Amino acid sequence: MNPQLASQIAEGRTALGIEFGSTRIKACLIGDDPTDVLAVGSHEWENAFVDRTWTYALDDVLAGVQAAYADLVADAERRHGAAPTTFGAIGVSAMMHGYLAFDASGEQLVPFRTWRNTSTGPAAAELSERFGLNIPLRWSIAHLHQAVLDDEPHVPDLASITTLAGYVHRRLTGRDVLGVGDASGMFPIDSSTGTYDAALVASYDELVAERAPGLRVAELLPTVLPAGADAGSLTPEGAALLDPTGALRPGIPLCPPEGDAGTGMVATNSVAPRTGNVSAGTSIFAMVVLEGALASAHEELDLVTTPAGDPVAMVHCNNGASELAAWVGVFERFAEAAGQPVSTDAAFQALFREALSGAADAGGVLAYNQLAGEPIAGLAEGRPMVVRTPDSDLTLGNLMRAQLYGVYGTLALGMRVLAAEGVAIDRMFGHGGIFRTAGVAQRFLAGALDAPVAVGETAAEGGAWGIAVLARYLVEASATGASATGASDSGASGPGASALDLAAWLDERVFADADVETVAPDPADVAGFAAYLDRYRAGLAAEAAAVEAL
Repeated sequence: MNPQLASQIAEGRTALGIEFGSTRIKACLIGDDPTDVLAVGSHEWENAFVDRTWTYALDDVLAGVQAAYADLVADAERRHGAAPTTFGAIGVSAMMHGYLAFDASGEQLVPFRTWRNTSTGPAAAELSERFGLNIPLRWSIAHLHQAVLDDEPHVPDLASITTLAGYVHRRLTGRDVLGVGDASGMFPIDSSTGTYDAALVASYDELVAERAPGLRVAELLPTVLPAGADAGSLTPEGAALLDPTGALRPGIPLCPPEGDAGTGMVATNSVAPRTGNVSAGTSIFAMVVLEGALASAHEELDLVTTPAGDPVAMVHCNNGASELAAWVGVFERFAEAAGQPVSTDAAFQALFREALSGAADAGGVLAYNQLAGEPIAGLAEGRPMVVRTPDSDLTLGNLMRAQLYGVYGTLALGMRVLAAEGVAIDRMFGHGGIFRTAGVAQRFLAGALDAPVAVGETAAEGGAWGIAVLARYLVEASATGASATGASDSGASGPGASALDLAAWLDERVFADADVETVAPDPADVAGFAAYLDRYRAGLAAEAAAVEAL
């Protein structure tokens, strides 16, 4: 045990990050040095498909965060002999978008509608045309507008809507605020003001004036805050919620709650223009920080922001590595049935290595990983499939390469649109558990994007570490007297975050000595994936037919 690290924990010279992923709630504790991960905790959970809606129960949200926090405390005690009772700062992050609706007394009006739902097509189409920019199906404003179009009975009772991170932050602090990156997945942001686009707010209120009299969208949305702003402090009720044992003390400052896209940018040092990252989990998405506006709107691209408020083009796909994990589970069970059981990690490593032996184009084997609807692919619902022609070469290597290529399939369709816009990328970072097996998923992603891909030592920690770093940024910005003043609760904020520039702080304070491995694209992989993608695009007709038939 390191006495210095134990002292940091005991004295609260730490930052706690909590992130709600699709299948795991993760907690990450960092020390004075943001690269020191002192303890971690996690809790497995899963969404439910209820009445044709993907959802999580809020009771599971609260029970899950308590379990993840307790696991982190136990890990700190095991590793350092010290249990935390306070922190320098706390940050909360979660899956972006979706629809959490509450009345004036704070009662939930309808079950949580997550980003995974694709039932908002009419609303998204109408808003995209009216606003002149792409409003994706999963955005909160699309969910709200669909409820208005459907004359849902809860709409007149609406007092607030928020995201999952905003909900948990509200329960911990009592403040209805949101980081600008997460807010940009609720309603379009004007990067010059750092808050919701005032012209579009007025346009929306005008649009629904007759159908939903009295609805004022700005009054429903959380206050927008940039990274480094004061987002409130842990209340006694919040401390008891997070730690029912009573050991955790209230009064701890919290940074603005962020979405998983923003924490992914932080975790990969991708908040400066011409940088980008790919986050691979249950969903997969790419973020590229822009130097200027795009020439036109594209349905494949979302315009969101970094946690500091800079414009970002986002390619978001609802389906990531879940189907790949299911196939690995099949082979793991085969090994067990054959009397040669292996761990899940060993199964992933063996199958990923086997993928390297596959043909560059996967031998004519196609894998579609759509468990849920996929707007970029034009699919209202998911139908996972493996498809091949009679002359294809079905080997284990080709099957596993096709599965890995399938994770990147719809992402690559969107990235081709961004490339056609002439957007330049100096560096692309990958993060998420898929990159834990060195040299495979990273190499294939470089081939899919035809660009160098870097993976750092924090790739597996991902967004939980990223939001912990944003919490540390709040501490250091406050210590220098450079923190932002924030905004009023009316939903308006200034354009500035902190005088302590986030991109520079990450470069100099967090990533200066980072262990990052960069893989350049292999020309054979580039050509092979391009051939695979051509067949993949053509084969989407079979996916669409399966949706119609089943």
